[in-house]
Parts: sequence; structure tokens; C-alpha cells
Amino acid sequence: MTGPIAEELTDLINDLPRFLTSLDEFSESLGLRLADLEIDHIAVRCNQITTAERWKKGFLQHGTLFSEKNINGRPVALFELTEGLTVGPWAITLIELPWPGNRLYRHEGWEHIEVVLRGKESELCNRALALLSDTGLVQPGVTIKNSAPAGEGERLPNPTLAVSNGSITIKFHPWSLKEIVESEGA
Repeated sequence: MTGPIAEELTDLINDLPRFLTSLDEFSESLGLRLADLEIDHIAVRCNQITTAERWKKGFLQHGTLFSEKNINGRPVALFELTEGLTVGPWAITLIELPWPGNRLYRHEGWEHIEVVLRGKESELCNRALALLSDTGLVQPGVTIKNSAPAGEGERLPNPTLAVSNGSITIKFHPWSLKEIVESEGA
């Protein structure tokens, strides 16, 4: 995004350099070459509903809301920006904004990216783990979590492998967000 940034997003724009540095350090420690991968979207996390509502208002000034529904018990808004947000070598146009849930985050701001690894859903974990170094995965504080988030009406299975160090998470999916949302109408 260039030009004037919505006031409601000032904290997120200021947080982007921290996120990029942390993402680079974490991916390097995992032996993961993100530049070679399809990065689908970037996501934020917050602890207060007022923060989520403020960010939503800001994102609406820079794009459109293309989906908003409950996923795993809380609202999640998906935005498509009219101009990509520069995140490393990518211009990312899709933003995921979940409303606060039961978990409190150490940091409110940018929290994860999602990588699309195309192929059989049942083999997602193997494909993702093959990209990561064994020594990176056994570092103190690194966690690996399998899940299958689902929104009402989604017809594509959406397994997820999340690798996190507690402040930055890299998630792997077999489908893009747009493909998942479009499957609802199929």
C-alpha cells in the first residue's frame, strides 16, 4: 500500500517492519525458503473487539470485504486490498482479520502468513515438513499443530499445518483463501 494510509491502520503499518524481521529470522531458522513459495495471505491478531472493529474500518478504506463468517467459533473477516501490501518480495492483497477469541496474544499486530502447497490434502503435512530442516523444528519454543478450520458451507477440505515460535506463525494449506470461499457457492 502506498499513499495515505487509513489512520485506523497506523499501528499495523508501524508493526510491519517487526513482523518482517521476525518472519525472516524464523523462516531462516527453519531452513524454509519462503521466496520460492506461493504466499496466499497475511493475518493479524488482536485481543480486543474494539481493535478488530477499528482495523476492519481501516481495511475497508483500502479494499473490499469478500468474506465474513464464523470459523471455529469466532468471526473472521477477509479483505482484498486494491493495492498489495509489500511483505518481503510479495505484494499481498489478501488480509485475514479474526475477531478475538479465548486466547490472549502476546502481541497485537501481524501474526502469520499462509503458504499454499498444492497437492493432495492428505499429504499436506508431509509436503510442508519436507520443506523444513529437522534442526529448525526441534528448536526450543517451536511448535507444530495440525488442524482443519472450516467455515459454514465450505466444500473443500482445508487441512492446516502451523509452525510457530510463539510470536510468528507460518501456516500451510492446500488451497488459497479465494478457492475456499468460492467453494461455498459450488
